[in-house]
Amino acid sequence: MTSKQSKPDYSDFDALQQINLSAAGVDIGADEIYVAVPVGRDDDSVRAFGTYTVDLHEIAHWLKSCGIETVAMEATGVYWIPLYEILEGYGFDVSLINARHIKNVSGRKTDVIDCQWIQQLHTYGLLQASFRPPEHICGMRSLVRHRDMLLRYRAAHIQHIQKALELMNLKLTNVLSDITGVTGMKIIRAVLAGEHSPKVLAQYRDRRCTKSEADIAKSLEGNYKDEHLFALQQAVELFDFYSQQIRACDAQLESMYARFDLRDQPGTLPPAKKRTRSKNHPDFDLAQSLYRMTGVDLTQIDGLEALSIQTILTEIGTDMSKWPTVKHFTSWLGLCPNNRVTGGQVKQRSRQKTKNRANLAFRRAAQSLARNDSALGAFYRRIRAKHGGPKAVIATAHKLARIVYFMLKRREPYQDPGADCYDQQYQARVIRHLTHRVAKLGFRLEPLGPDQVS
Repeated sequence: MTSKQSKPDYSDFDALQQINLSAAGVDIGADEIYVAVPVGRDDDSVRAFGTYTVDLHEIAHWLKSCGIETVAMEATGVYWIPLYEILEGYGFDVSLINARHIKNVSGRKTDVIDCQWIQQLHTYGLLQASFRPPEHICGMRSLVRHRDMLLRYRAAHIQHIQKALELMNLKLTNVLSDITGVTGMKIIRAVLAGEHSPKVLAQYRDRRCTKSEADIAKSLEGNYKDEHLFALQQAVELFDFYSQQIRACDAQLESMYARFDLRDQPGTLPPAKKRTRSKNHPDFDLAQSLYRMTGVDLTQIDGLEALSIQTILTEIGTDMSKWPTVKHFTSWLGLCPNNRVTGGQVKQRSRQKTKNRANLAFRRAAQSLARNDSALGAFYRRIRAKHGGPKAVIATAHKLARIVYFMLKRREPYQDPGADCYDQQYQARVIRHLTHRVAKLGFRLEPLGPDQVS
C-alpha cells in the first residue's frame, strides 16, 4: 500500500486589479501619434494626432480633459522625446516603456491596437518605466553624447590627414606617436604654408619629442604633389573646425556644471594620488566640477579618469535611490549574468546585450587595469588567469560599478587597500577553504616550517 501523499498547498490569487485607473497609452510614429484613454472618458477612446508641436500640446490638453494622470509610451527612436518633455511639463506622470516588455499577442497589428494594448497593460500596473535621469542631468547627457560624436567626426579627419601624408610618402607616423601633437601640427602647417625642406621642417621638433631632428628630416623626404596638398589642406581645416566645436561644447558644459546647488557640497578637490590628463580632456578642471557635483572624488578609483566618470554620471545621475540595491544597479547596467534556467538547469550562460554607455565606460576602465598595481588590478589579473580576458573585464567592471554605487550612496571616499593586501585576503580565503575540506576528510592542514619551504 502506497503512502498517502500530502497535497501541495495552493494559493488563491485574486484577478488582476486595475491600479492606474486614469492611465493612457501612446503609440508614437514619425507622422502620426495614436493615444488611447479608458473607455467612457471621451466619445472616442482612441484618437490620432499629428507630430507637430501644436499637435503635441493638443494631446496634452485632450488628456487633461479626459482626467488622465499617468501616460505610458513606447520608446521609438527619438520621436518620443518631444512628447515626453511636453507631457512632463503639463504635470503628467510619464513612463517610458521598453518595447520588449509590451509585445502583443500574434495576430493583426495596427497602431490603434498597439496604443490600446499599452493603455491596458499600464492600467493593470504591468509596465515598468525605464530609468531617465533628472532634467538637468539629461541636458548634460545630451551635450556629452554630442561631444563624443564630435570626437568621432574629428578622428575621421585625422585619418584623412594621415592618408594625405602617406600619398606624399611623408612618414611622420613612423617618427611621431601622434601627428596631431605639437610637433606634428607645426610641421603639417608649415608644409601647407609652402615649406618643403626636410631640414627646415625638422627644426619644428618639440624638445620633448623622443626622435632626433635627423630622424624627422629623413621622414619628410616626400613627393609634394598639388592634389595631395589640397586634400591635406581640407583635412586640416576640418580637423580645426571640429576642434573649435569641441571647445565650444566644453564651454557650455562648464557653464552647466556651475549651475549645481553646492550649498551642502565641499568646494575644493582633495589631493589626488594621480591626475592624468588625456588629449581629449576639456580645458576646464573637469575633476573639480565632478567633485563639487557629487561630493566624492571618483577619480581616486583606479581605472576611472574624469572623462569616463563624466560619461557614467550623465547616464546614471547622482541619486542612487533609484535602484533599491547594488544588485539592481549592476543588473540595469548589464554587468551581471543573464543565465537561461529551465527545469532547474542552466541551459545557457550569457551576458545581457546592452548599448548602455555607462556599461561601456566601466568596461573600458576595467581593461586599463591589466597592469595596474592596485587591488582592482590584482583582481583583474586573478580572474583573467582563471577565466580569460573577456570575463575578467566584465567581473572587474562589475566591481567598479559597485564601488561607484556605494561612494555615491554613502558619500564615502575610496580607499585602495593595495595589490598586496588583496593577494593576502585571497590567500586567506583559499586557506580557510582548504582547511574546511581537509577537516571533512579527517585530516589537518598545517603550515610548513621555514626549512621545509622549497
